[in-house]
Amino acid sequence: MPENKFSSLNLDTKLLENLESLNFSSMTTIQKQAIPIIMQGDDLIAKSKTGSGKTIAFGIGILQNLDVKNFDIQFLVICPTRELCEQVASELRKLARLQHNVKIVTIYGGESLYNQRRSLDYGAHIVVGTPGRIIDHIGKETIDLSKIKMLVLDEADRMLDMGFYDDISYIKTKLPTKLQTLLFSATYPENIKTLVKNVMHNPKTVTIDEDNDGYLKQLTCKVKKEDKYNALKTVLLSYRPDSVIIFCNTKIDVEEVTHKLYNDGFDTEYLHGGLEQNIRNEMLLMFSNKSIPVLVTTNLAARGIDIKDVSLVINYDLPQDKEVYLHRVGRTARAGDEGVSVSLYSESDRDQLDAIKELVKTDIEEIALKELTCKSKTPIQSKYVTLHLLAGKKDKIRAGDIVGTFIKTLGLEKDCIGNIDILQKDAYVAIKRDCNADIISKLKEISIKAKRIRIFVL
Repeated sequence: MPENKFSSLNLDTKLLENLESLNFSSMTTIQKQAIPIIMQGDDLIAKSKTGSGKTIAFGIGILQNLDVKNFDIQFLVICPTRELCEQVASELRKLARLQHNVKIVTIYGGESLYNQRRSLDYGAHIVVGTPGRIIDHIGKETIDLSKIKMLVLDEADRMLDMGFYDDISYIKTKLPTKLQTLLFSATYPENIKTLVKNVMHNPKTVTIDEDNDGYLKQLTCKVKKEDKYNALKTVLLSYRPDSVIIFCNTKIDVEEVTHKLYNDGFDTEYLHGGLEQNIRNEMLLMFSNKSIPVLVTTNLAARGIDIKDVSLVINYDLPQDKEVYLHRVGRTARAGDEGVSVSLYSESDRDQLDAIKELVKTDIEEIALKELTCKSKTPIQSKYVTLHLLAGKKDKIRAGDIVGTFIKTLGLEKDCIGNIDILQKDAYVAIKRDCNADIISKLKEISIKAKRIRIFVL
């Protein structure tokens, strides 16, 4: 039996069956090397890029050792951002969907502390949270960490960049002395070495240096500052990607570029830390389901979130920190897919560009703007529209219920329905624009499982 198959591991039958139903048959490199160590109960330091499959790796380790009948918190996953908390929890829920009654609770800032406390009061097997909010609950004695069996530090380098060293060290003092600790990080700076000494015991190390050679094509293009926006449009119209992320260095530039693109007919939105959390969540969701093809953002989207199927990344501004360049271009060419990054720069950016070239292991090709050929001058438009349903898991709504109703009531073909995301109180459905778009845009409510549910087009 091939060693890179999940079936070669001694996994719970339900977990293995679910992996197969999710089309996870072969392990990625990080999964192949990390999972056996995790299952042995050893501490682990795993250095691997975002998108390498690390969540599945530690998720399998968690679910394989979970005691479902015990509603004490057994596993704590600490993440740097609210967005990553939600994405990690979502992945864990998918992995656990065939295991009965696994409860996963997310705790992070920007949400009601009271509601989170109530969720914890009802018991939880796994808690996924940000350092600050975990400490809030410790201080209010609304979380019991005395039965933790495993601590996972996800995106550890990002957490330390954000100043969470002391918070993580403090949380560790509130955990049992004997527990398994897993640390996942894209880079391994000095401050992580110090953290490892404080929170880990004889850890084993796995380093995955796959850099997607042959998949990620890195390009630079020199332009005058006054020509930068027109150069951006040329790049977009030349590549015409289904999904593209454009990085700017400031919130002001993000909004200015977005408004220019919107006025020129592009379907685009922006994302930065100044937006309310619910809006940020909806922007990311709509981008991931292809309702927004062009996303303009600060470094907020460079790390701490997992966005798949991004075919093009554009650095409208070169990042001030050369390490950030790696995280930005790492949004494309993930899991073996092909991708392109294009970095616009002017003569005043030469020192930044030289530092970036010194850092990366692969060649960065210089192209001239005149070499790019616009396939069409028509602005990039979205292929899907997102519907927001005011019902979710609490209403016992499932994806199958939504698909069945849309096919029967709206006369849609199954392939007209894209991603379906079901949250606690809401559901989001992507529908192809050329499938009964006029009827869908006029919907005010729809009946699912004999319930009238309000519906909006985002």
